[in-house]
Amino acid sequence: MPVTDVQHDLDSLTLTITAEFAAPVERIWQVYADPRQLEKIWGPPSHPATVVDHDLTPGGRVTYFMTGPDGEKYAGYWQITAVNEPTSFSFLDGFADSDFNPNPDLPVSENNYTFTEHNGGTRARYVGTYASVEALQQVLDMGVVEGASSAINQIDDLLA
Repeated sequence: MPVTDVQHDLDSLTLTITAEFAAPVERIWQVYADPRQLEKIWGPPSHPATVVDHDLTPGGRVTYFMTGPDGEKYAGYWQITAVNEPTSFSFLDGFADSDFNPNPDLPVSENNYTFTEHNGGTRARYVGTYASVEALQQVLDMGVVEGASSAINQIDDLLA
């Protein structure tokens, strides 16, 4: 399993997931830079993703929906804030309605994904920062740790 550590810190309002992959940084970058590859790993196996828009540039937007086992669709978006190919990118990650308008009733997180060379492969750090303890607790209660971990753990299969 690629995920090696998960930490949530209510004081700093962060959720940090660390993972390690037996692939170079540039290959892990491609998983996120290519919408067809991103679809294979964004969302847990029970909720596969469909990427609708994919502009991984500062100011760009990625929109997607995940489809649950019952056929219900859950939409979301990334608003890209910074890109340093192939080592990092930052974005706001939010829930959306079916037209990809932000859902103001659910938390938005500021995310920073970094990829560094480690032991001949890549160490990835996924850090999400929330606006309040309540927002972080809300996503924790929604199963974000389990969902994100199972999604990240799909990357090994994609790389094989």
